[in-house]
Amino acid sequence: MINIEGDPDHVINRGSLCSKGSSLKQLVENEKRLTEPMYRAPYSDKWQTVSWDWALEKIANRVKKTRDMNFEKTNAKGQTVNRTTKIASVGSAAIDNEECWIYQALMRSLGLVYIEHQARI
Repeated sequence: MINIEGDPDHVINRGSLCSKGSSLKQLVENEKRLTEPMYRAPYSDKWQTVSWDWALEKIANRVKKTRDMNFEKTNAKGQTVNRTTKIASVGSAAIDNEECWIYQALMRSLGLVYIEHQARI
């Protein structure tokens, strides 16, 4: 059981929670929450449960294939850029600062240029 409550003595919010904090309980304690990855094949109208190993391998292969096909070592001026502009990332507001830093570091290590975060949108 999670107990989320604000600090009533806080000078700014007087104990009220942001939308992220107030919805945390339903995110964690939701009997309808999916706990296994789901896959829908192209042109299919049906979702199927797949294993975590299958899903992670499929994602990794697609990311690597797209990155390898579109990786730019240099730009038109011959300057080293080591990037791909064919993959973009939108992070989640459901992750904390440390998770966000790790996620962003991973995206940058892949050479992504377009990295955004849901909290800013």
